[in-house]
Amino acid sequence: MTKFLINVTYRMLILCLIFSACVSVFFSQQAQNKTGKSAIRINNETAVVKLIGEAAHPVTGSERDYDPLMKSIGDARFVMLGEATHGTSEFYRERARITRRLIEEKGFDAIVLEADWTDVNRVNRYIQGEDKDKSAEQALSDFVRFPRWMWRNTDFRDFVSSLRTINTNSDSTNRAHIYGMDLYGLSNSVKAIIDYLKQVDPDAARSARKRYDCFNRFREQPQVYGLEVVNKTTRSCQKDVQQQFDELQRTAISETNKTDELFNALQNARVIKNAEAYYRTIYQRNISSWNLRDQHMAETLEAIASHHETKSGKPAKIVVWAHNSHQGDARMTERAQVGEHNVGQLIRQRYGNDSVLVGFTTYTGYVRAAREWGGYDERRKVRPALEGSYSALFHKTRIPNFLLILRGGGKVSEVLSSDRLERAIGVIYLPETERTSHYFHAKLSKQFDAVIHFDATTAVMRVN
Repeated sequence: MTKFLINVTYRMLILCLIFSACVSVFFSQQAQNKTGKSAIRINNETAVVKLIGEAAHPVTGSERDYDPLMKSIGDARFVMLGEATHGTSEFYRERARITRRLIEEKGFDAIVLEADWTDVNRVNRYIQGEDKDKSAEQALSDFVRFPRWMWRNTDFRDFVSSLRTINTNSDSTNRAHIYGMDLYGLSNSVKAIIDYLKQVDPDAARSARKRYDCFNRFREQPQVYGLEVVNKTTRSCQKDVQQQFDELQRTAISETNKTDELFNALQNARVIKNAEAYYRTIYQRNISSWNLRDQHMAETLEAIASHHETKSGKPAKIVVWAHNSHQGDARMTERAQVGEHNVGQLIRQRYGNDSVLVGFTTYTGYVRAAREWGGYDERRKVRPALEGSYSALFHKTRIPNFLLILRGGGKVSEVLSSDRLERAIGVIYLPETERTSHYFHAKLSKQFDAVIHFDATTAVMRVN
């Protein structure tokens, strides 16, 4: 019996040793598999970074920095220049450099900004030499609404000065013009239309004033108008603004002399019509106010192109300055899943290769932004981009500033066509909720035709 127990105990011990050895081998293999997968991932990212570095065109401040971009643009008629923030000096400065080349080398005749029509109209009069303003800084004085620093900054002021110089040295028929394409300036547009009609048709001015009277209580807070209409505590102005727009449009169509003044009045009527709809839709969950705003931007670009073509007898060439979120093709971002589109997508769909979409990115640095809507602007530290984002990937190239041409395919376009995080900072920066407030997924090489990266950036300086 004792011998039997010894044999059983011995066999059990052998089995335990075998089991322990198997478990050890199993977990060892699992660890090796995990390490292997990690190594593969690292090696893949290393290869991607290498591809980006090889395809990158360094931006050093040379006059020839953007030769590859000019070649890629070719004869395109619409160039959409983005920005990853609304307060980064490098983005304004480099867009200005590119725009001057487009004007001087490719005959671009219009610059359109993510800004209100009436505010930019004063700037346009200045660069045409038609206004009483004595300096570019004075010409920016109508930018009084939040966020003022977005256009009242030293980089944009210097660009406006350069446009005045370019136009002074150009034939009157080949001068560049500058316009706004946003719809927030409802009150100023009402005043501009009535002032114009007083000069050309006093009866029409009285009619317009009567139609726009329904906005009187809301001139300073049009969003309150939208809320009250939705709550049915005030009547809608929709019918009135549509009638005024239709009337001015009929006048514009019948006039043989398509003056800038008449075009300006019609565009102000378009701003009012679309702004009225915008402020109503922001309180209606089933309608996208974002889509309405970007549709207005696209309509404005179409109207400007048509006006320039009528006056010059040749196709208009337009460069657009706006945030990446407006300029990149929305179909290639997660916003498409909720049905949103943007002006870049609409222009690309309409014009195809006649449009070029250019994005801008940064890794870290400083930005001018507020902490809340309507708040005071500050020079804010931008946190280093999150791991897994395009900006973090670009940072790993160790190239401070560079241009990537993505149109035309190639290996770099292929590796940048998968979903990654992209950062977007607007007029508000909330680093404490960085991921949820400022990142979204996108397929960069399908969203843009080119990207310009500045690894460490500086904040714009406001003009007081």
